[in-house]
Amino acid sequence: MRILVLSVVGLLAVVLLLPTVRAYVNQTGELRELRAELAQAEANRDALQIELDRWSDENYVVTRARDELSFVMPGEKAWRIIDPETVVDDIDPQTGRTITEGPVGVGPADDTPWYESIWRSVQIAGEHDGSTADVAPAENGDNG
Repeated sequence: MRILVLSVVGLLAVVLLLPTVRAYVNQTGELRELRAELAQAEANRDALQIELDRWSDENYVVTRARDELSFVMPGEKAWRIIDPETVVDDIDPQTGRTITEGPVGVGPADDTPWYESIWRSVQIAGEHDGSTADVAPAENGDNG
């Protein structure tokens, strides 16, 4: 009889303590995950703060503007190296003349309005295969 009572008391203790122990184990696991997440967030915050501090430095801003946006300081000349594989001939597809300075498709004796010249230049510059296309201004407001 004594063993039966002790077994019932032991079983009752296990039944009562099991949810508490399970909750403790689950919460310590969650706490460990949250601490790892917090450490990652703090590392991210520190990296962002370092980046923000860099942008406070005028030399860094100037360097980034030069590198990313190709800005130059007043009085400097900008040089852009172009891959010779991608450069097409400097021949105007409309006139067949060598392209110099100014918009494409415009000659000194051409009576074309400036906005048509610019539009023609944009259309010619947008061609990828180098073939000539009809570069007349779009009719009826159609931009395609």
